[in-house]
Amino acid sequence: MLVAGIDSSTQSCKVVVRDAATGRLLREGRAPHPDGTEVDPARWWDALQHAVRAAGGLDDVAAVSVAAQQHGMVVLDEGGRVIRDALLWNDTRSADAARDLVREFGAEVLAERTGLVPVASFTITKLRWLRDAEPDNAARVAAVALPHDWLSWRLRGYGPEGESARGPVLEELTTDRSDASGTGYWSPRTGRYDHELLIAALGHDAVLPTVLGPDETAGRTPSGARVGAGAGDNAGAALGLDADTGDVVVSIGTSGTVFSVADAPVIDPSGIAAGLADAAGGFLPLSATLNAARVLDQTALVLGVDVADLGDLALEAEPGASGLVLQPYFDGERTPNLPEATATLFGMTRASFTRPGLARAAIEGMLCGLADALDAHRALGVDARRLLLIGGAALNPAVREIASRVFDIPVVVPAPGEYVADGAARQAAWALTGSRPGWPIDTVATIEPRPFPVIREQYAARAPS
Repeated sequence: MLVAGIDSSTQSCKVVVRDAATGRLLREGRAPHPDGTEVDPARWWDALQHAVRAAGGLDDVAAVSVAAQQHGMVVLDEGGRVIRDALLWNDTRSADAARDLVREFGAEVLAERTGLVPVASFTITKLRWLRDAEPDNAARVAAVALPHDWLSWRLRGYGPEGESARGPVLEELTTDRSDASGTGYWSPRTGRYDHELLIAALGHDAVLPTVLGPDETAGRTPSGARVGAGAGDNAGAALGLDADTGDVVVSIGTSGTVFSVADAPVIDPSGIAAGLADAAGGFLPLSATLNAARVLDQTALVLGVDVADLGDLALEAEPGASGLVLQPYFDGERTPNLPEATATLFGMTRASFTRPGLARAAIEGMLCGLADALDAHRALGVDARRLLLIGGAALNPAVREIASRVFDIPVVVPAPGEYVADGAARQAAWALTGSRPGWPIDTVATIEPRPFPVIREQYAARAPS
């Protein structure tokens, strides 16, 4: 039997088709998404159709599941129509709304009730922004979904009248624990929605997707394939990597993320670690930075080289870049929560301010922000024995080498793959067979830690007060 996994990410849609028993990749396809921090969900649906066709279709697939970018606000009216473009996780216009919610309820109370302290990324803050900035649109909201919820609903044949086989049945919206836990109005600890918080954000109650367990089925497509519960993208990646307790995943893509597999809920009133659920029945405390691979892209652009050459330059400099420190907040920052921040270069001398020095400072600065997040996880009791380094930047030898100087646990680099889509495929197989698949994971490198404390010490000395 065959299963399919879909990754509807910020930048593109990827589809993988795998053998349910062995996990062997049989075919795949992809299609781009538009740029921007707000997007018409119809563009995701179009991209999914293109990616499915590129992957040879789903007619022979017994089950399919969708993993997608988290936190995006998809608001529907009573006829199942999208009211306005979805606000994505990286849209920071709701920063003031986040501060308002924290003032009204208190950070500790919100962390206890939902596992989160609101920042601009989370759905609850986008709903508050909608209430305040677009009250007419807010008044029309009959249901609130996330990107993977809406795509799974459409795959099952639901949607607006005239555009779907089964019509606008809002009560058929479903989600999973991992994605629900990133909204700010669902609790990983209790497993229930907090409608008081939803009403405080939106101004009224609304239909919310039914939260499914990892082995449950949302329903079937019109052609009869099972549709799995789905997942948020980071939880999908953790499942795709078959990560377990003691594993920490550092993903360097558009955003940088640190997520740790945990056996118990994590509550962090500081907001550095979001106490999310995972896609396998456990928990996935997560920290995200807005500035990751783009830091390297921008620095390479300034130096007039490609990212591979940037890595070569960086390795010409000594660890610590002779005191040159890049605080890489080019796009503001989420961890720490500084949405209006800008990047700063410290420690410039004639000895440090060189092309190799700048290249190394860019990589060290990016990784130090992620290492700070890992420290926050450990302070909350998370066990960290192994670091799985993924994302496009993980393929750069300089990033791997410098990671071994920044982190103090072994760095394992899995073989390149579409781990979010693979996690969705694993979940589809789980829904189909009733058992979590034990598909093998190939690795390309394991690097023992060789920490150089000066790197993190000088970065910490420049931390915002």
